[in-house]
Amino acid sequence: MTLHEFVKLMDDGLAFLHNLGGPVPAPTDISRRFLLAVALQESEIKARYQNSPGITPGPARGFWQFEREGGVAGVLNHRASSELAAKLCSACWVRHESGAVWRALEGHDRLATGFARLLLWTDPPPLPVTEADAWDCYNRRLWRPGKPHPSKWPLNWAAASNAIGS
Repeated sequence: MTLHEFVKLMDDGLAFLHNLGGPVPAPTDISRRFLLAVALQESEIKARYQNSPGITPGPARGFWQFEREGGVAGVLNHRASSELAAKLCSACWVRHESGAVWRALEGHDRLATGFARLLLWTDPPPLPVTEADAWDCYNRRLWRPGKPHPSKWPLNWAAASNAIGS
């Protein structure tokens, strides 16, 4: 999938989430750039499950690589995201339960995009606009990857910035 195709896929998921109503504002270039950079960092927008294309999948699913008891449970249970997560699950015909969502993320791009955006909603500070602040938000507050690969972030941030036009 090209970067342009992925941005269209992501924008579809963001519009779907926004159209459900609730507290999440319309997608902005700031949120789109951050989400794209994270997807590039986590899966290179190639892997819908961790360790792809290996035979044995790891514990993370979707282009944003959510783990069942990590990001999935966090979005489902956080006071800022739980109500809209329930609406999103219902609209996607997925049971509002961490195991069901986690399994669905691998093949349901609207759900995966929505959960990635809702995870941002759980972080009280404004969305980051600089590369350094975005890295801090990704690495220390939201995704907290076990193997963060900081050397890849500048290229992913630049690619996301160029693709979104920010």
